[in-house]
Amino acid sequence: MTKAIIGIANFKETASELHAIAAGIDTGERLAPADYRLNFATAAQLFAELTPKRMELLDTLKKTGPQSVYRLSKILGRNYSNVHSSVVKLMELGLIAKDKEDKVLVPWDDIEIHVALSGSKAA
Repeated sequence: MTKAIIGIANFKETASELHAIAAGIDTGERLAPADYRLNFATAAQLFAELTPKRMELLDTLKKTGPQSVYRLSKILGRNYSNVHSSVVKLMELGLIAKDKEDKVLVPWDDIEIHVALSGSKAA
């Protein structure tokens, strides 16, 4: 099963994880099949990129299967150029791909978004 995991990670955490992976490789460890990971520095950045409209587009595309951008815009009841812009952005993020027939699709069996909120206590 292929999975895209979207979350929030700072550079220090990411560097530490990559260092641990590299150390394992150096000792001959075999790498397990990896999920696709897409991390953002902040929750604000994550939600700026994965807007409600883009999330709806991903969900619809996951449910309906490969579609042309034109057909997808009709299914969503949205303007073609806006859907096209969202598709381009989601392709840049690695969440959407195109097949041989130039139809867009979600190449992942599952997409998970992990957002942990922690901070100081309210006064």
